[in-house]
Amino acid sequence: MTSATAGEGQSMLAAQFVSGPELFDPHEAERRFADWLTDIAPEQASALRAIVDQYPHARAILFGIAEASPYLFDLIRADAARALRVLTGDADKALPDLMARAVRLVGEASSEADVMTALRRMKSEAALMIALCDIGGVWPVMRVTRALTDLAIVSVQTAIRYLLTQEAGRGRILPPNPAAPEEGSGVIVFAMGKMGAGELNYSSDIDLIVFFDLEAHSLPEDIEPNTFFVRIAQGMSRLLQQRTGDGYVFRVDLRLRPDPASTPVAVSTASALYYYEREGRTWERAAMIKALPCAGDPKAGERMLADIAPFVWRKHLDFAALADVHDMKRQMQTYRGQSEISVEGHNVKVGRGGIREIEFFAQTQQLIAGGRHPDLRVRPTLDALGVLAASNWITGDVRDELTVAYEFLRRVEHRLQMIADEQTHALPEDEEAVERFARFFGYASREAFARDLLMHLNCVQGHYGRLFEGDATDDIHLPAVDYKAGASDQRLLEHLAKLGFRKPAMVAQTVQHWMLDEDYRALRVESTRQAFLDFVPLLIVGLANAEEPDSAVIAFDRFLQALQRGARLISLLSQNRDLVALVALVLGAAPRLADMLARQPQLVDGLIDPRFFGAMPDRRELSLRLAVTLEDANSYEEFLDRLRLFGQESLFLIGTRILSGTVTAPQASTAFADVAEGIAQTLHGLVLDQFVEQHGRIKDQETAIIAMGRLGSREMTASSDLDLILIYDFDHDAPDSDGARSLHGAQYFARLTQRLISAFTTRTNYGVLYEVDMRLRPSGRSGPLASRIDSFSEYQQNEAWTWEHMALTRARVISASPAFRERVEAAIRDVLTRPREHGIIANDVAEMRQAIAEEKGEDDIWDLKYAAGGMVDIEFIAQYLQLVHAAEKPAILNVNTQQVLENAARLGVLQTEHFDVLRRAVRLFNDLTQILRLCVSEGFKPESAGADLLRLLARVSNEPDFSSLEARVREIQQDVRQVFRQIVGG
Repeated sequence: MTSATAGEGQSMLAAQFVSGPELFDPHEAERRFADWLTDIAPEQASALRAIVDQYPHARAILFGIAEASPYLFDLIRADAARALRVLTGDADKALPDLMARAVRLVGEASSEADVMTALRRMKSEAALMIALCDIGGVWPVMRVTRALTDLAIVSVQTAIRYLLTQEAGRGRILPPNPAAPEEGSGVIVFAMGKMGAGELNYSSDIDLIVFFDLEAHSLPEDIEPNTFFVRIAQGMSRLLQQRTGDGYVFRVDLRLRPDPASTPVAVSTASALYYYEREGRTWERAAMIKALPCAGDPKAGERMLADIAPFVWRKHLDFAALADVHDMKRQMQTYRGQSEISVEGHNVKVGRGGIREIEFFAQTQQLIAGGRHPDLRVRPTLDALGVLAASNWITGDVRDELTVAYEFLRRVEHRLQMIADEQTHALPEDEEAVERFARFFGYASREAFARDLLMHLNCVQGHYGRLFEGDATDDIHLPAVDYKAGASDQRLLEHLAKLGFRKPAMVAQTVQHWMLDEDYRALRVESTRQAFLDFVPLLIVGLANAEEPDSAVIAFDRFLQALQRGARLISLLSQNRDLVALVALVLGAAPRLADMLARQPQLVDGLIDPRFFGAMPDRRELSLRLAVTLEDANSYEEFLDRLRLFGQESLFLIGTRILSGTVTAPQASTAFADVAEGIAQTLHGLVLDQFVEQHGRIKDQETAIIAMGRLGSREMTASSDLDLILIYDFDHDAPDSDGARSLHGAQYFARLTQRLISAFTTRTNYGVLYEVDMRLRPSGRSGPLASRIDSFSEYQQNEAWTWEHMALTRARVISASPAFRERVEAAIRDVLTRPREHGIIANDVAEMRQAIAEEKGEDDIWDLKYAAGGMVDIEFIAQYLQLVHAAEKPAILNVNTQQVLENAARLGVLQTEHFDVLRRAVRLFNDLTQILRLCVSEGFKPESAGADLLRLLARVSNEPDFSSLEARVREIQQDVRQVFRQIVGG
């Protein structure tokens, strides 16, 4: 071995490995690794081969990374010398040395670029070293989290010190100790969450709050403190998270500060304390348990921590916190497909039995008793469990079982995040992908991994349930109260208040109406009415379990008034009590779905299908379901009715899964598109057959439906129209159809297109299928409804405007014969891959964006599509990049916006830092858009929106409250607009 002597062998990292992955495809993994070795210097390749040959665990780890972790393999391939340095070093010594060297380089740096380079190179090498120590079993998992936290703390401290040193050089701060300008500066940086507790996960954001002390700082009198400290906070965030050629250090999240939607990124201590005293909520108290002054002025940080203690630690036992914290957990988890323990798709953080349940188990008891028992005021989760056991709040067995489960789940979380350096916590959705992950995690099979996973999840869920949820059978033995008595019955009011209703009198009065009034149409049938009256006690318990119980009662009353017939629905709800809270969520948050359910109560059938929380059906399964729905339709009209019912059922089920969090926004977008595509294909065949019966065929005729817009890009929402183009061809020497009512060429296909549009848009008893927009056809409204393929190609090549080519980037053939599909796709590809002048296209795109802004406005941040920095900006960036680069790099082409951005980044035509901004924005905007399209028919106005919806939006975005979400939306839109200007201009 050339890079390590025999004497050094036992201290080198490769020799310390005691575990490693089990390979899924050993030959392919070895080939990938060997291919890389041929690209590096021979002496480096030789040294790496020696390590692989000498140390079996090192071989398993390196091959496993090549097979399963694109992120770690990229770190290895990017710098072979660095990889060797890590493998042949002693991590316990190397990591502190690495951080010390970065601190020194920053102190010597002559420019901000040098600072960013030093910090990023430190992060890359540390990330590789820590991952290898985790995968190889060299460090226990909590040593791994400590190393990640130390790295984050050093990064923040170094960035703050550099910025203050620069400001001191400009005379804007007068530090008592120039070598440590943070001392006496008044700036305070709190590390929150896992960073504050020393438990940072592998690909975590770092949650920070920046405060400043107006009474104790070292600024000259002519420097305005608010502006100065905001600039420091922004500078720190930029130094750490801006992507460069060397990557980034940490993604910084500053939204845990008080009321982030209306406060700057640095908040004075006086303002913060006033806020916490007047408005602070339980989740903010829980978050402050882990708050650690990690950078800035250490004395000011300790003062702030002491000042905030009365807010966090109440003098008396605070059992009210128990319900509040459990409500927080329910808001994250309720019907998120995480209400049941599973393997595929399970979220090991917020899912049932996951990491968050262990954290809340400890934090809640800390909040309850920490005011009277100072020894409970510890930050790390496992330390808190230890103190709880020592103080007899929990048993030693509970502590030990939760500790083992916590460590296991944190290791799963880390390994998930090592795959692509993404802040993810969910296992893959299908069994083969879980099999691959299990092997990367070191198991021989999915089954072996699943046994351990389920054991730990069930253990955690059991302890969490006993603390928060009591006896699950309590609600079966209901008190004998008179629900007909109304608001005058004190016993009924007490019962309702105990269940959690904040307005028991209102609830009692509403329930009295249900029991006595005869103006509910669905309850006029005596048997239905009696079934409902028997169900009321359990219905009230179910509604009490909704996120906002009082609102759920009001929504259910509104629904009951609209319900036409209810026997089957009431029977289903009474037999499936878990369904009540889900229906309450739908009724309270999504009036559109509630109206559908009132008109078609049978839609609820799908919610009790065991597959409801499983994987979304793919196009093949949807086609089979559609065929079963239509197989015995006796007439064209019945066929259309059944198609509409299928569409309504599909929309309702997908919409409910969006609300419940059991599908992601991309999965929902694809599902909506798959349903629309299946219906379009079916209608295409049905209408064509009907048309041929009347008018015959033209020789060699072909038709294709091209989906544009959101259907084309498979980014549909519940309210999306269908943007369609119909393309045709036929034998031009025989242009007349051969039917009894013959039509000539273009007239034939224009009539066919009209018939197709009518099938989509005619209203029947089940409503309309979809609104159809044909304006993206050649020449728009002035052009023919259908276009012959040669005319279409000629128009696109010679006459179309840039905006039409932008639209064409999302064109997708959704119904055609295979041969004609290929012709149409080739015509589209020819247009998109022709060379273009970058400057002209950029100017056209910028002008079009400006025109849209003038027509639609761009100042409302909640108009997520048209706002400055909203989805239109992102879509235009993706379309611009395709038009200007597809000639040389056709692999950039894709109909889906996010995939285009990923292609562009991979091909080197989109900077990594720009891609990072756009990727985060696409995910957030799509998540929010799916919810808003379900729940809001007009523009979204937060001030008039219901609490259910605001809470739902925060939850889907993984934000603690709506204020934090609003701040995040504003911040991301500003970043996107900046990227748009840098790429496109304007």
